[in-house]
Amino acid sequence: MRLVYLISIFLASFNLANSSEFFKDISNQILNQGDRLSYGVAVSDTNNDGNYEFIVTGFGNKNLALSSANGKLINVAKSKVFTDREKLTIGVASCDIDGDGFEEIYFLNTDTYSGVKRYSDRLIDLKNNKYIDLFEQEINKENLNLTAGRSVACVDRKGDGMYGFYVANYGGPTRFYEMSNKKITDKASELGLDKITGGRSVVSGHILSNKIDIFAANERGSNFLYKNVDGIYFDMAASQRVLDTYQNGRGTVLSDILYRGNLDIINGNWDGYHRLFVKRENFFEDIATSPFNTPSKIRTVISADFDNDGFDEIFMNNIGEPNKLFKILNNGKVREISIKTALEPNGLGTGAAVADIDNDGILELLISHGEVGLQKLTLYKANIDKKKNFIRIKPLNKNGAPARGATVTLISNKRKHAKTIDSGSGYLCQMEPVAHYGIRDKEKDFLVKIRWTNGKENTYKINEVGKTYTYTQK
Repeated sequence: MRLVYLISIFLASFNLANSSEFFKDISNQILNQGDRLSYGVAVSDTNNDGNYEFIVTGFGNKNLALSSANGKLINVAKSKVFTDREKLTIGVASCDIDGDGFEEIYFLNTDTYSGVKRYSDRLIDLKNNKYIDLFEQEINKENLNLTAGRSVACVDRKGDGMYGFYVANYGGPTRFYEMSNKKITDKASELGLDKITGGRSVVSGHILSNKIDIFAANERGSNFLYKNVDGIYFDMAASQRVLDTYQNGRGTVLSDILYRGNLDIINGNWDGYHRLFVKRENFFEDIATSPFNTPSKIRTVISADFDNDGFDEIFMNNIGEPNKLFKILNNGKVREISIKTALEPNGLGTGAAVADIDNDGILELLISHGEVGLQKLTLYKANIDKKKNFIRIKPLNKNGAPARGATVTLISNKRKHAKTIDSGSGYLCQMEPVAHYGIRDKEKDFLVKIRWTNGKENTYKINEVGKTYTYTQK
């Protein structure tokens, strides 16, 4: 009888452990929020105080900058240039376009579905504790983006820390804005990037070369995969087998699917087959199978280690149907995780981003909603013991700004795991500029290799886990 009793206790404990929810809902930490139309979400230090904020765009609602304080998220954006209720903002990304070490914020405004629009985009800078729109300056008015757009990503094409903004437009030419002598210029034409298509998502990083390449997933047309050759771009999508001509791209992210030190492409297609494009020697191979590739109304796709177990998860944010969560196991195997919290079966998900916004070593997931109905923002984090350990790597470039587009590889006795410092995550959004790694069971002997945006590499020894390490490019 005693043996039967012990077995029953064990099975009860086992079932309880396996039935526990992956996420917990901490949306009550967001203060003073109501129903709203929101789209893109990014993570940046908006006020130069050394802490990151969630930037949430508003479509007929104010743009927000949500900062963590005393266990709560509070909006610290007050300037009308920043909040900009009238401009109908959907996409957002931040990076240092002028080399001053502070990230400027690109707000992509869209008041029409396709083609010509009324409201130009904003490029927000902080000067003398005051927000200004660089596009409102007289010197820059001739280069305004007056085409309906979707996503924006940062690209350090020359590897010198002077970023440009790739703007994925819909029904008009792609833009590529850079600054020189305080003037913003669209260089898309001279760089080979001014194609007209149904632009949707865009990511940049070390995809094909040692410089910063660009992948753009499109709608009603083929995808682009631009290789950086001495700062000029050449479309390699056909030879690399990522055209996906009959699918309609949405959420996209760079992720090391095989844990072998190379970045692959995870691409979600609207009501179409989702892709796991794994980089082979001469092309990318889609290794996705059911249930991962099952069509859904996909929006944002995020690859991150939410539960700090050393294996990345893929969070798939859908609109009007349940979200999904998968774990990337060894050898390219992807296993679905059953969730109830963060499932949001009636959620109108439009954007999402991750950051360790409260600096406790566990990532927070912020989801925005809107498009066809007003809904509140939601906030989740993994339901785990804080004793689970982590390593966080924060690379800064020579100007002292986040080195967006750099590749960080964690090397240990268990894996060789590459992550990108996010330049703009696929559809409308952008993640924190930190490489976050959970620690595997019995993992040790940690090294970190950073490949900077100019292709040069540095290797660092990690002696202690449970910390954030900041490395500055030499």
